[in-house]
Amino acid sequence: MKKLITIVLLAGIIHTLSAQIPFEIMAGPEKSSVDLMFFKFFKNKDDTNSKLLFFNRNRVSITNDMKTSGTMPLFSFTEAVSYNTPKLKGFAPVLVGQVLSWAVLPKAGIQYAYLRPNLTIFSWLVTETIEDPALDYYILGRYTPKISGETHLFTQGESLSVFPHISENIQIYNRLRLGLSKHDWQYGFALDNSFIGRNTFNPNTNWGLFIRHEFK
Repeated sequence: MKKLITIVLLAGIIHTLSAQIPFEIMAGPEKSSVDLMFFKFFKNKDDTNSKLLFFNRNRVSITNDMKTSGTMPLFSFTEAVSYNTPKLKGFAPVLVGQVLSWAVLPKAGIQYAYLRPNLTIFSWLVTETIEDPALDYYILGRYTPKISGETHLFTQGESLSVFPHISENIQIYNRLRLGLSKHDWQYGFALDNSFIGRNTFNPNTNWGLFIRHEFK
């Protein structure tokens, strides 16, 4: 399984070199983050889309009291490859390799992807392929309708729910982006919140601003 993760990560790095890469910076009073996330189909020799969809998510979070608390930045690298066939109508088996600040996690499960120029719906239900596995449910929705000319509304919401072994805490992370998009730039208001616990949840909310640019 570690070899599989290595293959997924290497494929992702190679594919990233030729991909259109959206890069986001979010700043708030509690923490700030740098985020790189995109979806791309691998290409056939004739430059048409293959059935293999690559998902990339690299994220670094920095708490604003890091100097006084002594905490370190938190990072996560997630690479996934799914096999998409029209017969499954958007659903696909997916293999995931995730590198966190504290662990390397192989995962597998079912993915759903609906990718259009102004509407994206992406979701998966995956489980770790290790002893006492956690179950992850992730969903992202993005809607960018045209307002006028080159200006679009930019709305994006995502939620990640982690259901670990019965003795550990459930983790729920939500992120909301609301703003405008013009040419290759997006900017506006941001909200990140989390709920961690089992019977009682401890919420954490961070409001802020975001700016996003799609490098080509």
